Amino acid sequence: MSEALFRDDAYLKDCEATLLGVNERGGILLDRTVFYAAGGGQPGDSGLLEFADGRTVPIATTVYGEDRAGIVHVPVEPCALPASGARVLCRLDWPRRHGHMRIHTALHLLSAVLPYPVTGGQIGADSGRLDFDIPDAGLADKEEIAERLNALIAGDHPVSFEWISDEALAANPELVKTMAVKPPMGTGRVRLVRIGKDVDLQPCGGTHVRSTAEIGAIAVTKIEKKGAKNRRVRIAFA
Repeated sequence: MSEALFRDDAYLKDCEATLLGVNERGGILLDRTVFYAAGGGQPGDSGLLEFADGRTVPIATTVYGEDRAGIVHVPVEPCALPASGARVLCRLDWPRRHGHMRIHTALHLLSAVLPYPVTGGQIGADSGRLDFDIPDAGLADKEEIAERLNALIAGDHPVSFEWISDEALAANPELVKTMAVKPPMGTGRVRLVRIGKDVDLQPCGGTHVRSTAEIGAIAVTKIEKKGAKNRRVRIAFA
């Protein structure tokens, strides 16, 4: 089991941890980490592990183990490590992570501007996209969508999270906007991300900024037709 520090504080840039071991693929397991493990369209974090003996290990990405309990730090290349129990300092590639946080929060706002079922999505450090189940007649043009999106960003709405039980979520299915990806259930509770008083509320395990104003100006760069009703809306930092 790895303690996921990013769940409670997405602004932690580093932490001390203990090496638990290495899996059969060379992935590094720690008892705690600030590295976000890939999921929900958000990439895994990259960065650096600094061991007490002086060796450093660049991390290419971070993923969940097969049991979803352990968090696996994938090194850029295979390397020799100290014995289990060694102390290590985890350092995020913070500019990349912060970009993910800003884009991820902007995509939540996009789903509020376009209140249609979400069929897919992807998050990058400077751009992202959502796919919507929406006919042509229901979709505004790029400039109108961008105007409405940036108005919400400029509103400086606070972003917070709260927890809901599995049973409460099952009783309120309208909270789930994604059609293909369901929120993780089975542990007894699911995290909800709330933006403002009533701007947006949905289950999400990703990392977000504290206020919409921190996102900065966003451009809608492209709208693509991906099927009879599927529409892909791409955004990027303006």
